[in-house]
Amino acid sequence: MVIRLIIWSYLECKVILNTMSNTTGTSRILTRRSFAALAIGSAGALALAACGGSSSSSSSSSSSSAGSSSAKAAPSALPSGMGATVADGEFPRTVKHFRGETEIKEAPKKVVILSTGQLDGVLALGLVPVGAASAGDSEMIPNYLKEKYSDKASELEKIQKVGKRTDPNIGSIANLKPDLILVNNTNKKEGFYESLQKIAPTVVTEGTGVNWKQDFLLIAAALGTTEKAESLMKEYTEKAKKLGEKAGKEKTFSFLYVTNDRNRIFGVSSFVGSICADASLARPQNQQFDTTSKDISAELLDQADGDYLFYGVQGEDDAKLTSESLWDTLQAVSQKHAHKVDSDMFYLNAGITAALGVIETIEKNI
Repeated sequence: MVIRLIIWSYLECKVILNTMSNTTGTSRILTRRSFAALAIGSAGALALAACGGSSSSSSSSSSSSAGSSSAKAAPSALPSGMGATVADGEFPRTVKHFRGETEIKEAPKKVVILSTGQLDGVLALGLVPVGAASAGDSEMIPNYLKEKYSDKASELEKIQKVGKRTDPNIGSIANLKPDLILVNNTNKKEGFYESLQKIAPTVVTEGTGVNWKQDFLLIAAALGTTEKAESLMKEYTEKAKKLGEKAGKEKTFSFLYVTNDRNRIFGVSSFVGSICADASLARPQNQQFDTTSKDISAELLDQADGDYLFYGVQGEDDAKLTSESLWDTLQAVSQKHAHKVDSDMFYLNAGITAALGVIETIEKNI
């Protein structure tokens, strides 16, 4: 088949060469190397067309399906060899994680969490931690978690703050006498992990929003609640599929977060990007990049446009965004498809509770 295509391309190229010479009246020289390249290129294009003839192209040059991105939006399983090998509820257990392996002798009851998404995951698995670090000057417990776990309000109020996620307080952690510490691998401070290990068994997740599913499963492995985690992931997968069926393949979904000094659109390899991929939601072409987010200036606000726009604003001051000159020119705005969302849920945390909330929010607004 390939040989036929090459011969066909060779003959086709000869016709092109003859035509060029005859129609210009001047000598057009095509070197052997460029002639061969043209022939092979034509053959390659024909072969690709033959192989992909049954697939359909994007409906528009401005949109592309999230599921078609060359980058895997989010790992859905633990890396090979990580986690625990014993059954749920069985202790002691050894958990292999991103900084080695840790023995946990008894089912954890006094857990300290230090990183993004871990509070979400631990609460979803039925445990309220004794201590937690906050994200900068933000509330230690985001509103979406307070609302979801309102039946545990009195327990949530007792969680002790142990510093900021970027600089947890070792002394405060030790004073709580935890039996498990959860931290992610983005904290590279020298000696930090070793200091935590001296206080209590410590399990290290990978961190960053795109890894939220594998990190959730690793937390469950440490707590001995893998079956519950898998059940929640099954619920998430089913709801993502239903969202995709409702949304269809044509409409594009854009995500924007605005702070005092930054406007960020979110790509494939982000928390919300992974949810879009799982739901097969189409994304604007300029949001197909493989990093978490990309900064845009106010003059490039049109890059945040889509059929639907879900935006968050730091400090809830919408005027930071809506007063921009390009805001009213966006298609999503003019069609009343621009929706303000909970920034903590969409952009500042990453966990199963937030993921289910994102799906619910999008579904309500399409």
